[in-house]
Amino acid sequence: MKNTETQNFKAKKVEELHSQSNQWKSNLCFLRDELTFINQLLHSYVFEPNTPNLFERLQNYQDQLKKVSTEEVGLQQRIEKHETDLGGMLETSDDINDKEYYNKHEALNTLVTDCLLNFRDLKSEIFNYAGGILKQRKPGT
Repeated sequence: MKNTETQNFKAKKVEELHSQSNQWKSNLCFLRDELTFINQLLHSYVFEPNTPNLFERLQNYQDQLKKVSTEEVGLQQRIEKHETDLGGMLETSDDINDKEYYNKHEALNTLVTDCLLNFRDLKSEIFNYAGGILKQRKPGT
């Protein structure tokens, strides 16, 4: 009886971890879509050309976005491996490996959360800067 309860608890925990992993993937997929939009914005011709240091500033943002993109790809790969390991959790009864997995899960959660928060801050900085230097269309043109 105790073994069945343990397996049921473990299955429920695995389901929760899998759900959280899916949420990470969803958030990172949305981040990728936002990266695409912001890159298109930064490569467009919607900024006032006489803005001081415009090229350097936009280049800096593009470099930072490339770093975020690289980090996102790496996190997606780690999540995929993590989920593969999660599938093996149900097949073992080793509590030590389970604890190690939970620790890895929490560490990965921290990495994903940090990536999303850092990107949010970068995105806010880019939007604040870009919003101030957009070309103003004249009425009737």
